[in-house]
Parts: sequence; C-alpha cells; structure tokens
Amino acid sequence: MRWLVTGASGLLGREIVSRLRASGAEVRAAGRTELDVRDERAVAEAVEGVDVVLGCAAWTKVDEAEAHEPEAFSVNATGAAVLARAANRAGARLLHVSTDYVFSGDASEPYREEDEPSPVSAYGRSKAAGEKAVLEEGHLVVRTAWLYGAHGPCFPRTIARLVRERGGVRVVADQVGQPTWAADVARVLVDLARTEAPAGIYHATSAGRTTWHGFALAVVAAAGLDPGVVEPCTTAEMPRPAPRPAWSVLGCEALARVGVEAIGPWEERWAEAAAAVLDKADTTV
Repeated sequence: MRWLVTGASGLLGREIVSRLRASGAEVRAAGRTELDVRDERAVAEAVEGVDVVLGCAAWTKVDEAEAHEPEAFSVNATGAAVLARAANRAGARLLHVSTDYVFSGDASEPYREEDEPSPVSAYGRSKAAGEKAVLEEGHLVVRTAWLYGAHGPCFPRTIARLVRERGGVRVVADQVGQPTWAADVARVLVDLARTEAPAGIYHATSAGRTTWHGFALAVVAAAGLDPGVVEPCTTAEMPRPAPRPAWSVLGCEALARVGVEAIGPWEERWAEAAAAVLDKADTTV
C-alpha cells in the first residue's frame, strides 16, 4: 500500500509519517512547501500511483480566519475538493482530517457523526465546506479536537512555558472537550485506512471530557510545577476574534462499527504522552 500524507510537516502529519515509515510503508510526505493542495496540476502529480491519501493540510489559524475567510476557504474547502477529485481520478482513497469547529458547541451530549454541522466561526465554516466536498466525492472524513503533540505549538507546551515565564496563568473553565494526542489520531487514521470502512464521517478523540482549565492542571502537574498557580476564568473574560465551541465532545461510535479501536481516556493518554510533548519548550504564544 502506497501512501501520500499532505500537511506532513504539521503536528498530526509528522506523527502519521513517522508511524507509517516505522512500519515499512512507502510514504510520500508533502508539507506546505512541497504541495499546495489548491494547485490541481501539482495535486494530480502527487496522488499518481498512490493507494491512500491522508489529508492533513489545512488553514488552522482560527482567529486569523475571521479576517481572512476567503483565504481559509481556499485551503480548507477548495483544497479539500481538489484533493478529493484527484484521489478519485487516481483510484486512491482519501481520509480527510476535520474538526469539532464544524459544530456550534451548544450541545450537552457528545456530537454524533451524523449530526448536522452548524459552524459559528469562519474557520468552522471553511472546514464544514471541505467536509461536504470530500463526502460528495465518496471519501472519508475524520474529525478530531483539542489536538496536542510533540511536533509543533500546542496547548500543553504553551501552558507549561507560560507558567515558567510568568509564575501563573489563567485558563478558561467553561469550554468542555477531549484533549487528544496526535500520535493516537495517527494510529486511528492508519488503522482506518487499512480497513474496508465505508465512506462517511468518523470521530477520533480521546474518551472522557474536561475543561481547558482541567487540562491545564494536568499539564502543569506533569511538568513538575504547582497546579495552584493555574486560575480558572470564563470565556467572556478572555475574548478572542473567533468564537470557540463551549462544548467540543465528540462521540466515536462509528469507529467501533468498522472494527477500529477508539482512543482511551484522555487522562491515561496524557500520562503516556506528557514526557514527549513537554520535552521541547514551545517558543510561540
């Protein structure tokens, strides 16, 4: 089986490439500088001879998307459509990575794979449009949320750095979600690609739920710092250009239906991931 990973230089893409290469798979790793997913000719060349495409390329700057929605759409919607069409022409299967931001966040039960998207941000709208394009071409969409990992800026590394630099930090306690290790999502994507799973939507997040404040407490403790310096606050006290879903809990029942093992509880997965994720200091805010 021959693989193409787009967005291969990102947090998730690097985990996927590492996992595939460790298994001896033949992988083409295409980062942002190697492949513009909006370029139809370049994408057609990239997918030639490939069996599976793992689509991780995305505009992920959530706040910037509010002022640059057309640019976000060009990558997250148009780029996804270009990749999906090219995969079909090449006879390849596409697994396209998406996000909890396609939902409004006003639920109180885990979002199901079949729930209708209702995005409230530019980023969410662009990702929902990308999902629609991919599904119309008969491929798979895999949503994840609250992603962290060792290969780029992420919440745990930022929180640990801020506590060391400032002596304390305030973190929102009224947004609920599932902290999810990129390495676990990489495993799910590879496992899913190796099954006969039908086209459609799948969720890949850790089990359980917590708030950003609750996750920050776990991060600071793992970093050997005092969790007492992490203070809770509300979303209203820390406004951002893009609205954040207050509820980002996804149900992962579709994975079980195709025989793919879901990700374990977030606390257990964080305990496993913490040393690798916190090993390098994050230098961005």
